[in-house]
Amino acid sequence: EAREKASMMLGSKIFTKQTGALGKLCDEVMICKRLFTRREFYFSITMDRHTGGPVAIGSSKGGVNIEEVAAKDPNAIVKCPIDIFEGMTDAEASSMADRMGFKDNLMVQAADIFKQLYNLFIKYDATLIEINPMAEDINGNLYCLDCKLNVDSNASHRQKELFAMEDKQQQDPLELRAAKADLNYIRLDGSIGCMVNGAGLAMATMDIIKYHGGDPANFLDVGGSATVDQAAEAFRIITADTDKVNAILVNIFGGIMRCDVIAQGMINVANELQLKIPVVVRLQGTRVEEAKALIAAAGLRMLACDDLDQAAKMVVKLSEIVQLARSIPIDVSFQLPS
Repeated sequence: EAREKASMMLGSKIFTKQTGALGKLCDEVMICKRLFTRREFYFSITMDRHTGGPVAIGSSKGGVNIEEVAAKDPNAIVKCPIDIFEGMTDAEASSMADRMGFKDNLMVQAADIFKQLYNLFIKYDATLIEINPMAEDINGNLYCLDCKLNVDSNASHRQKELFAMEDKQQQDPLELRAAKADLNYIRLDGSIGCMVNGAGLAMATMDIIKYHGGDPANFLDVGGSATVDQAAEAFRIITADTDKVNAILVNIFGGIMRCDVIAQGMINVANELQLKIPVVVRLQGTRVEEAKALIAAAGLRMLACDDLDQAAKMVVKLSEIVQLARSIPIDVSFQLPS
């Protein structure tokens, strides 16, 4: 029976909120002992922006989506901010267990598990450790039945053993390619490619595209000190989804990052790939005039726009035109006015 059930899972795709529409291929199956549980709880430790440190979150309503519990019954969620220097104390762990509804021996077990999980959280540079459910069996014992652990990628140099376990086949090939070039790239489901410097500006760019009715195809932050080669590789990655990306918005605010470096990278790749989709370019800041001169001299079909709002409106409209043309299908070419 185990072989039969495992064979049904292996090779199939798993679809969750985290995987997106493409899903993830199942290539491993874990088999564990079945426990008959009386009650299920929720427990996690994550980082809290308000306190600037770890926070323990618990609930007596485990085994379900904790976001739904928080929305429907906020009082069912208990929290305990943890002093990063002191760690989780015995008193805090016991109080947390008591507020979650554990009594007597179960409270002792729960408090001990909480402290062990906190030590694990710190030891492995975690950003999240989540147990859902933490369950009591019919004999009055407490078990962690399911665990999610997120580790800070910035700590990869300290957590080499953990990161060596990473299954590259489960990751998006474009995201892996971007990581090799030191680019921060996340693939999304939309049709408008984005190339931006700075995570905050990248998020704002995606927001304004959504505001005007478009959908970003990616999050891409080239950082504050990208080279011509990195800018070129970023542009290649954006355009790799040729069947999905209908238009591209480049939004660069040059501080340390020079606009002419981005421009040269785009020019190199545009000539190499012979791009047929429209590109809207909004450049401001360091060496912006030199960047505009480079783009103009290259004779590329890139639409310059100084205002971000106008640039977003423009790229959304152009994306709609390309999508309409593809759905008919007809071939549409773009030419800048002379």
